Amino acid sequence: MENDPANEPVEEAVEVRCYFVRERNALLVRASFTPAYTDYYLHLMEHKIRYNPEQDQTLKDALAVLALHLASRPWNEAIAWTLSWQEPLQNLFVTGSNRDGKITGRLFTEDIRKRDKDLLFAQVSVEGQESRQSMIELISNDMFEVGENYYEQSEQRLGRFFSYLEEDFVLITAQPDCDEEWLAGLDDEAIRNLDENETLSLLETRSYRFECGCSQDKIFPILVGMTGETIDSIFDGQEVIPTSCPRCGAKYAITREALEAFAEENA
Repeated sequence: MENDPANEPVEEAVEVRCYFVRERNALLVRASFTPAYTDYYLHLMEHKIRYNPEQDQTLKDALAVLALHLASRPWNEAIAWTLSWQEPLQNLFVTGSNRDGKITGRLFTEDIRKRDKDLLFAQVSVEGQESRQSMIELISNDMFEVGENYYEQSEQRLGRFFSYLEEDFVLITAQPDCDEEWLAGLDDEAIRNLDENETLSLLETRSYRFECGCSQDKIFPILVGMTGETIDSIFDGQEVIPTSCPRCGAKYAITREALEAFAEENA
């Protein structure tokens, strides 16, 4: 049957595997991000979002770095990173949650605030607790170096990121009593032979998808809540305005009638 649910395609998630490296006291996290990148490109096509090749690669790398870091964190955490680079002048935002297994992100290239230095702003939220915020200075535009920089400055322990294959990545982080000399000396060849040379114990497997979960209805509170802005000033004589999700860049056409109805219902 054409509409038989059994015939519907099954969406594939990124499977992130977490291992303990025995005798080295390190945590190894690895995954192939092909499924997430497929959904990411479908998202760009649907919303007619265009990035140049360098921006595209940076955002993809950022999603991988964040997801690997997330998988090493407790199940009740959600993390958001905002990276502000001055050359080229752009902001990158990525966020993910262990609670729902979603990762998403976007680039901002217009109306960017200039700063004296490159910075990463991190926010970690745990269900039922006040969110924690931190800031570090960036020393690179390469997301894998950014990830290692984050571990050094914010986590205050050694963390190494590696590219195993084109879309397969590895994170290894120091745990208590880690053999840090071994960890610091790892290179791409050692990573490719790690299974043969080290004893790995599988701890758990987690799944992530590239998905924001935004909708037009979720954009309404952002517009209504804009400080000092009225509906008249938002629309400026227009009946329809374009807007985009601040998390993933998805584009929406907001009508004045719909926004006024939302504002009235939530007055």
